[in-house]
Amino acid sequence: MKNVSFSVLFANFLFVVTASAQTSIPEIIDKRSNDLENKVIDWRRDFHQHPELGNREFRTAKIIENHLKSLGIEVITGVAHTGVVGVLKGAKPGPVVALRADMDGLPVTERVDIPFKSTVTTEYNGQKTGVMHACGHDTHVSILLAVAEVLAGIQKDLNGTVKFIFQPAEEGAPDGEEGGAKLMVKENVLKNPDVDVIFGLHINSQTEVGSIKYRPGATMAAVDWLSIDVKGKQTHGAAPWSGVDPIVTSAQIITGLQTIVSRNLELTTAPAVITIGAIHGGIRQNIIPEEVKMIGTIRTLDEAMHQKVHTRIREVATNIAESAGATADVKIDVLYPITYNDPTLTEEMIPTLRELAGVDKVVLTPAQTGAEDFSFFQEKVPGFFFFLGGMPKGKKPSEAAPHHTPDFYIDESGMLLGVKALSRLTVDYMEKHPVKK
Repeated sequence: MKNVSFSVLFANFLFVVTASAQTSIPEIIDKRSNDLENKVIDWRRDFHQHPELGNREFRTAKIIENHLKSLGIEVITGVAHTGVVGVLKGAKPGPVVALRADMDGLPVTERVDIPFKSTVTTEYNGQKTGVMHACGHDTHVSILLAVAEVLAGIQKDLNGTVKFIFQPAEEGAPDGEEGGAKLMVKENVLKNPDVDVIFGLHINSQTEVGSIKYRPGATMAAVDWLSIDVKGKQTHGAAPWSGVDPIVTSAQIITGLQTIVSRNLELTTAPAVITIGAIHGGIRQNIIPEEVKMIGTIRTLDEAMHQKVHTRIREVATNIAESAGATADVKIDVLYPITYNDPTLTEEMIPTLRELAGVDKVVLTPAQTGAEDFSFFQEKVPGFFFFLGGMPKGKKPSEAAPHHTPDFYIDESGMLLGVKALSRLTVDYMEKHPVKK
C-alpha cells in the first residue's frame, strides 16, 4: 500500500510539473490578470475618490512608488515633478518596451452617485471647483499597476526590459509650470535604458466594453492655442466714422478664419478645425472700444496642413484688419503634436489585440480632433496608442456621458482587457524582436 501510494503521489507530481512546464506565457498572463481584477477595481476606486490635478499627484505617486518597490522593480520618482518610472529588467537581453499611464484629474465637480464619488475641492483659475477623474486616468494608473505585477511575476521569461511610465499633467500643467509628457521627454525618460517602442491606451466611455479601437498613422490631432489682438481707434458709438471699430473687424476676421478650413484645405486628406472660443472687447453700450481680444484653438491631423493653417490665419487676420484701418497681432502657441501611430508597429501588434478581444471587437476608428500628449513620446520612438471600451452596460454611445463632464462614468469590467492587452503587447513585441538593435 505504501509503494502504491508513493507511486500515485509521484505520478501526480510529475503531471503537475509537466503541466506547469507546458503552460505558455499568454496563459500565465491571462490567469494572473484574471486573479488581479478585483485589485485593479479597488485601486481604481481609491484613485477616483482621491483625484489630484496636474503636477500635484503626490498621493497617487506615492501609492505607485510603494507598489512598484514591493514587486522588486527599480523606481525613479520626481520625474517631471510628480512622475514615477519603474524599470523591470528581464532575465534575457532584448528591446526596451515602455508603457505609459497618465495620473491627473480635472477641475470638474462630480455628479455621479457612486460610493467612491469624489468630494475633493480646490481653487482653479481663481474659482472654487470640484476635482474629478473625468477622463479615466484613474483606470489607466490601475491598469498599469496590474501590468507591472503581471510582468514582474514572469521576469525570468522576459526577453528585454520594461519601463513603466506614470505621467503627471496630461491635461496640462498649471499656469507658469512645465509638465506632462513633454517635460518627461525633456528629462530623458526615454533614455537610460533607451526605449525602443512605447504603448499606451485610453479608456473610452462611449466604446463598448470588451472592444478596442485603433487607427494607424494620424490618430489624434495636433493642438495649438490661438490669440488675436485687434486694435482700432476708440470713439463714441453714435459717431463710428470718427474711429476704427475693432468689434466689426473682429467679426469679419472670425468669418474669414472659417473659410480657411472650407476653402483652403484639402479636407479629403485630413480634417481640421479652427475655433474661436472667446472674444472680449468694450465696456459700455455707446463706446466703440480701442481693442478686442479673441482666443481659440486649432486642430490638425496632417503636418503640411498644420503649417498652412498657421500661415493662412496670419494672412487672413492681418489683411482683414488692414482693410478696416485696424491692426491684428496674431500669436499661435504650439501645444501638442499629432498623436501618430507608427503604421509598421501598429500592423505588427494588431494580431495580439485580436487574439485577446476577438477579430470583430478590434476595429478601426476615425481620426479624432481631440489631442493627447502621448504624442511627445511618439515623436521620439515608434508608438502605438489605442482606445479601450468602458461604456456603461445598457447604454448607447449617444447616451453615455462624454469625457470631461460631471456625469462621466466608466464600467470597471472594461479594465481587465486593458491589463491583458498591455501585458501581451509587451511580451509579444519582445518575442518578435529578441535582440535589441
